[in-house]
Amino acid sequence: MVGLLILPAFTQQTKWTFDKAHSKIGFTVVHMVISEVSGSFGEFSGKVYSDTEDFTDARVELSISTSSVNTGNDRRDNHLRSADFFNVEKFPEITFKSSAMKKVGDRKYKLEGDFTMHGVTRKVVLDASLGGVIKDPYGRTRAGFKVTGTLNRKDFGLTWNNTLESGGVVISDEVKLNCSVELVREK
Repeated sequence: MVGLLILPAFTQQTKWTFDKAHSKIGFTVVHMVISEVSGSFGEFSGKVYSDTEDFTDARVELSISTSSVNTGNDRRDNHLRSADFFNVEKFPEITFKSSAMKKVGDRKYKLEGDFTMHGVTRKVVLDASLGGVIKDPYGRTRAGFKVTGTLNRKDFGLTWNNTLESGGVVISDEVKLNCSVELVREK
């Protein structure tokens, strides 16, 4: 989903930008062992560079504003922005920079790259599914992707938690990513 790509001067790749009005960067975590809490980030930007119709040469870059986290609960969102979690003052962005987009089936890919959150960078592999490529009514070419994956928040230094009387914890270590991305090809 994010990355800085340096291309040789003679390489001309097609640039795609994220259509924010038709994209969502979301996540879920297990809450108190019995349910899930969902959230998303309202501020993000991304680009994809690719010259192949099947995106096998794609390079992806994504930047997410941590202060834009939204779970539908102001108190929880403010806690997520605090030093207990994202620490938005010190770490204002989450980034992803791809290193490979490998086709593993019909419209199915493994998207590999560096995911940076809370000042920690880890290699991750995400699942990506191409919904299709179309021309919109205004003549622009659009592509749609669903990107999913799982991260362990403790791998990135997000360790806050509380133990329940039952022996469980308030928040799971596992965070499921669930992103829907619509791309627009630049002319």
